[in-house]
Order: sequence, then C-alpha cells, then structure tokens
Amino acid sequence: MISSNILRISIVPERGEFQNSGLNRYGFITRPDSEGFKPQISAAAQGYSAKTADMQVKVNYVTGNIHVTNTDGTKVLLDQSGASFEKGITEAVFKADKEEDWIGFGDQSRTHLYHRGYMADCDVRYKTSTYIPVPYFMSTKGVGILVNTTYRTIFDMCKTKPNSYNWKNQSGTVDYYVIVGKDFKQLINSYTSLTGRPKLPPQWAFGLWFICRDQADDMEAVNAAYSFRQEKIPCDVIGLEPGWMERRYDYSTKKKWSSKRFPHPFWFNDARPPSFVPALKKMGFKLELWLCSNYDLSYEAERQAGRRAGIKVNSDSLKDAAKANATPPIFQDDHLSGIVYADTVTLIDTPWFHHLEKFVDQGVDFFKQDAAVQMEFHPDRLWGNGMKDKEMHNLYPILYSQQMYDGFKAKTNRRPAALTPAGWTGFQAFSATWTGDTGGELATLGGILNTSIVGGSWSTVDMEVSTKEGIHYGYLLPFSEICSWAYFKMPWVQGSELTSIHRDYAELRSRLFPYLYSSARMSTKTGLPLLEPLTIAYPEDKNCRENLHQYLLGPGLMVGIYKKDMYFPAGRWKDYWTGQIIEGSQQKDISWPEDKGGALYVNSGSIIPMGQMMQYRGEKPLDEITLYVFPDQKETSFDLYEDDGITFDYEKGNYSTTHITTKKAEIASIIEIGKTIGTFENMVKQRTWNIIVNLEARPLAVSMDGAIIKEDQYTYDDTRKELTIRKLTKPGMISVREK
Repeated sequence: MISSNILRISIVPERGEFQNSGLNRYGFITRPDSEGFKPQISAAAQGYSAKTADMQVKVNYVTGNIHVTNTDGTKVLLDQSGASFEKGITEAVFKADKEEDWIGFGDQSRTHLYHRGYMADCDVRYKTSTYIPVPYFMSTKGVGILVNTTYRTIFDMCKTKPNSYNWKNQSGTVDYYVIVGKDFKQLINSYTSLTGRPKLPPQWAFGLWFICRDQADDMEAVNAAYSFRQEKIPCDVIGLEPGWMERRYDYSTKKKWSSKRFPHPFWFNDARPPSFVPALKKMGFKLELWLCSNYDLSYEAERQAGRRAGIKVNSDSLKDAAKANATPPIFQDDHLSGIVYADTVTLIDTPWFHHLEKFVDQGVDFFKQDAAVQMEFHPDRLWGNGMKDKEMHNLYPILYSQQMYDGFKAKTNRRPAALTPAGWTGFQAFSATWTGDTGGELATLGGILNTSIVGGSWSTVDMEVSTKEGIHYGYLLPFSEICSWAYFKMPWVQGSELTSIHRDYAELRSRLFPYLYSSARMSTKTGLPLLEPLTIAYPEDKNCRENLHQYLLGPGLMVGIYKKDMYFPAGRWKDYWTGQIIEGSQQKDISWPEDKGGALYVNSGSIIPMGQMMQYRGEKPLDEITLYVFPDQKETSFDLYEDDGITFDYEKGNYSTTHITTKKAEIASIIEIGKTIGTFENMVKQRTWNIIVNLEARPLAVSMDGAIIKEDQYTYDDTRKELTIRKLTKPGMISVREK
C-alpha cells in the first residue's frame, strides 16, 4: 500500500519477477507524502487482507481474486478474475457493476467522456484523437485505476462482455495502482499526488501567444509585434515555426538561425540599434521557437535516474550498455576501426537541452515541442536504455517534456513554459498541451475535456481566428494561442468587425488575469484542472455527463462554445454579456450579443477578481483590482494569489494571498476583503479596489466597516442589476443594504 487510499497491485507469471516500469524508474510515478502511514495487515488461509482508514483489500492467492472496499464496506473494485499471460499478451479482467461507468483515458477519444460500451486504445498517435492517451480511468463507484505501463494498452469497457471490463498489453505483467476516493475530484487529487501536480507557469504564459507564419523573417515577426501594440490587442508571446532554422526541420544539435531570414537575431549593445530579439523584448514580448526531436533521450533519463538513486551514471557505462544492446542503434563494420552509430543525432554524453542553451542566452523564452518524430513509430529501433520501441514509444513524449522543463529550470532558474501536443502518464507535471494539428473547432474540446480528467491543467488549441465562435473559444481557454503556420491569421487582417472582436476578447483575457492566475495556483495544489468538465464539478448530475460544448474556466465562469442550447447545473447563473440571470437545473436555448462568439456565465457565489487591462504582463503594476461578485445565500470565498510571476521564490513562501468572502444575508449583501498576507519582491504596496455586485434593486445604503459610502462613489445599473462601487483604498467589510 502506497498511502491510506492508494494501493499498488502487481501480478507476474509463474517464475516471473516483479519489476518497475519506466514510469517508476524515470520519476513519473512517485510515492505521495504519507508520513506515519502503516496499514493493518492480517493473514488468511488462502491469502491476506490489509486495511487503512480509507480502504480494505483482500487477496486470495488460490483464486487470484482481489476485493477492494471503501470505509463503509462498499466494493469499489469487484473481484478481479485473475490475470492471464498467453502468447505474449497480458490481460486483466474485472467484474462491472450494473450501474457503473468510467471516465478517463486522456485524449484518446473526442466524441464521449463516459466509456461504458467503448474500447479505449491507449497509444500515442499523430493527427488522430490519441495525442495524449493515459491508461488511467475513474469509476462512478469511487475508484480510480492507473495501469503502470508504457506499452500500448487496449481497454474493453464492457463493449465485448456487458458485465466485465479488461485491459490487454504486451508488458508481461499486470501492474496497476488502485485509488479510492469519495468523488472524481478526490480521485484526481490523489492521482496527481502520485504522478505529479501541474507546476505554476510564468505569469506571461496566461497572455495571448501569436505564432508567425513558417515563412516569416525578422521583419515580419517584428511587424507582427508592432501591429499588436498599434492595434492595442494585448499579446505576450511572438513565436516562430520551423522556418526560423537554417535547415528547416533540423533534428541535429547543430541547428542555427536562418542566415537569410534572421541574419542578426540577437545583436544588442550600445554601439548598435536593437536587432530582432531585443526589438521584441523592448515591446514587452516573449519569444518562442518551434522544435522537432529524434534524439535518444533515454541516456539522459538514465543519468537522472541514477542521480535520484544516488548513483553516478557515467558516459562509459552508457556506451558499454549501447554496445551490449548491439544493433540497430549501433553496428560494427569490419572495414572500420570502431563502432558506427545508426543514430547519428544523439550525443550520448550530452543532454538534449544542452544545445538549446545558446538560444536561451540569446533571449528565447520557451520552445514548442512539435509532434514531428516524437509521435512516430520506430519498430526496429533499440533505444540506449535497452528498451524496444513498443516500450519506449509512449515514454518518449513525457521524457521530452521532463527534460525540457528540467533543462530550462536549471539553466535560468525561471519557470519554464514547456508546450507539446503529446503525452502519457505524468505529462501534466511538466508541460502545457495543445490539441495538435486539428484546428480549434468544437471537436477539439472533447480532447481537452478528456485531458483535463487525467490532470492536464494548461491546455489550448490553434485558434480559429476567422469566426466569432472560434475567437470566443480560443480566448477563453487556460492558454490562448493563434498559430498562423502557412497562413495570414493576424487579427487585423480578418476584417474590421472580427478585428474589434479579437481586441475585446484579448482585453477581457488581460483583465481576467488575477482570476486565472489565482485559480491556476489552486490547480498546482490540488491537481484539479483549470478547465473543468461539468461532470467533474457536478458528478451527481447526469445531464452533465456527455456535455462536450461547455466547461468551467476556474471555479466561477462557465463557458459555452459553438452551440446555443446550454445546460445550467444547480445554482443561479448570470450572463456576463447581458446581466440576465437563469435558474439552474435546466436545459435552455440561449443567445449572445452580435459582437460575441459564445456564452459566458457567472455562477452564484462567485468572486471574479479582475485587473487593469495591460498590453502585456508587467506593463504596469497590478495596483487596481475590480471584484465581480455574485453573492449567494451560502457564504463563499476566493483567495487572490500573487507572486513575482517569474522565479521559483514562491516555493520558498515568497507570495501573498488576499482572502475575499461574500454572502447574501437577509437584508444585505456582504463582501469582505481581507488583509493581504505575505510578501514577495516588487509587491504592490498600495491598491485600489472596485466592486461590481449583483443586486436586484437600487441599494438603500452602502457602507464599509460601518462607515457610510457616499452616493457619488457608486452607481447602479438597472438593466444589468449591478452596483458598482469605485475607488476603495483599503480592505474591509462592505455591506450593501437592500431592504
């Protein structure tokens, strides 16, 4: 047993040996903090039982059956019927409860969230719905199962047999973790404690990213940056596609800037005017470069595994291992004096990130890890760690993200913003993801929702810039990205109407930063995704189960995309665009204004902190916050989180929080802004607060800490039913009397 609610079960064939998978060896599965944990173990005639505060497991050695129950004795894992190891195929079979259903498996399906009656094929593939498959699923009975493997694994979730489910792979062992929890949120929390919490990105990552055409040169990139500032469309990142390289799609460690397109990319000193990279920096932009990789990452993975185990792994031992593994990574030719490597890219002595350090020194802030060869199959390849491709294929994408994250962190001591379309178990701990080369229309949301269910928190799509619906969706995601590729996707060439809509949504996203960043911080603590499927938030509401066009962005905003029929879960919901309030627990046809592209609602009880509009993060101090408040009869709260936005000092306690509460009492609505606790470098010392509060009628009186606020300091909007209080210069308790 790993912890009070996590259990590992391993079954090997007769005369087989227990062994860890690559996930264990390379740090993608770790033991959660469970200090002082001791299960109660007792022997039985044909097996044993073990009990903790959260679960009990009974194992029968003779029948192979395994029973797992929760604290009240309810079975959550029903009678594993044993395991079979025949003809190189490993299979585990379980009974299914009649009412049981399952969510999970990551981005291996975009058409459904619940999997009873379906097959789930977990194997990383390109340009399909299997960019980020994850062999983890959660049952409506309160149990999650993570299959501990990197082999392709096929799950049959009661499709072939209506009363049982199974999985098959070629790993040679049945090895899985069982997690018990009261609901999906608790299961995701425990799963990410085992496989890694999402890490807090730099603040600028939550701004808009614009990736130039593949054909772009330094002038086009600088002009794009300048146009964003001239058009006053907030944007934080300028990115480049593979055309930035001298040799397009250069997989080597000798890649360099295109001498024709970027002749002097980083000159910057007192004697010369700024060149391409410094020019972007002067306008407040971060720079991203596209990458592809066919490097053998397993050598560095072995070195890192050795360091974690306190063992030094030197280059000679890795080379000896490569010799022992023989072909195809190396071969011996009698006409040559030494070994010839079939892999001509990898430098065994050198980590992959090493050759990127010069670009970081030149001002590059992060790299886009394109699908490219990392998602291709290499059936004849034997990797440096001795793995064949059937074991290494699904491991490669997460090693790539892990080494990108760790390499950038070690080089700069700044928070990385790794980005990839590919992943497997544990991807969420190192990288943001996008839905690959599949655009930004409705179908992509199924992939994001399924990725969120397995812990993915920082997600986005290639925005559809030429439709209102695509703009709405693209700006209201955890990350927001416009990728031009070979086209002209600049907002200002989409026509005046769409350009204005881009500007409005980019400004809204900029103002929402305090809300998004604070919610992101909570994701790093709990593992719960920033973009939350409705079925996670409302697990008992079956109307939320297969909703593939709505989601929560943070705890208080519900986004609807592409469709005008919406389901409203329990509570009251306020249309952010119009102010209209809709009662929950109903399906309803809705509309949105002509200058918008979709639905945006605020849930009752929500507190949405909003900042000043900035063209980029850090343009000016965040010294004015507007609280958009929708009080409920039940007291609710929000913690405004702040730090320096760049370094890892927050992990040392250098950050601040401001606790904000609200409640609709019998005769008044109460909003209380607590004192800011904590400190960090360049922290705002003095702040102005504004409050927009939902109010059914004009207030009788408004006060703060018992002192009356004069009427010239607030206004009431009869149409939207909102009171706006302006320019409060200190925290305190605000009372809005309605009766």
